[in-house]
Amino acid sequence: MKCCFVSGELAKDSLFSRIALSSQIPFAMAASSTAVVPKTVRVAAAQMTSVNDLMANYATCSRLVQEAALAGAKLICFPENFSYVGDKLGDSVKISEALDGPVMQRYCSLARDSNIWLSLGGFQERFDDTHLCNTHVVIDAAGIIRSSYQKMHLFDVDVPGGSSYKESSFTVPGTKVVSVDSPIGRLGLTVCYDLRFPKIYQQLRFNQKAQVLLVPSAFTKVTGEAHWELLLRARAIETQCYVIAAAQAGKHNEKRESYGDTLIIDPWGSVVGRLPDRVSTGIVLADIDFSLIDSVRTNMPLDKQRQSIDL
Repeated sequence: MKCCFVSGELAKDSLFSRIALSSQIPFAMAASSTAVVPKTVRVAAAQMTSVNDLMANYATCSRLVQEAALAGAKLICFPENFSYVGDKLGDSVKISEALDGPVMQRYCSLARDSNIWLSLGGFQERFDDTHLCNTHVVIDAAGIIRSSYQKMHLFDVDVPGGSSYKESSFTVPGTKVVSVDSPIGRLGLTVCYDLRFPKIYQQLRFNQKAQVLLVPSAFTKVTGEAHWELLLRARAIETQCYVIAAAQAGKHNEKRESYGDTLIIDPWGSVVGRLPDRVSTGIVLADIDFSLIDSVRTNMPLDKQRQSIDL
């Protein structure tokens, strides 16, 4: 099983200097003389290279789910387009279907049979004959869809190097910010390009009380090298949430390549989970520590200090 724990850094020269930031060390309030036993729960994030074969991708997901369940994870997060990456523009619309269709029901059965929650980022949910919604679906351990979020910010970009993308040509954007309770805390649901728009994460944290932000993605190689980790750590720091970023990795076909580098980041902005190989298929594990969330938020009370600014 490909998984790892990566300890965070020790915060220095700040009011947090007495708190060890690590995925494996108990946390306590700095001013308290009595250590608080942390309440932790294990989560997994998957990395894969999806192709234009629904059953082949399902087989990969099924294997990674079994690894995560055996490792004690209560939830496993999959990347954007986990179930399908087409070779040509329009392929995704052709295979798209409703959330009660056979593809998603297959994943519901997988969650139920494995007794684990699934975060399925970027499912091709059918909208009409020519459009889909890029939908993040959360399924509980009983195989029931608990929530779904339709990607709001669509990837219409000219990437340096000559590649152009226009997701809006076949995708209808969502309009609602979505969060949902889970065994690893209150989840804030987003998808990929949302990462560049901080306001949605601010709403998830301060309005909807999210503790863990999910960012399933298929970043391009160029944008990933430049911005991936930087943006993810920024979102974690400014919201004081865990961030789980399951990523597509490697070459899907002759025309498309994803950056990879699946990450789990804690509320201080430290990377606490990372696959050793940026483009391999596998899972990374980390423990969500609720006492760390509480201590970071208590010592730096952003929720009480933020100002309302109209731009």
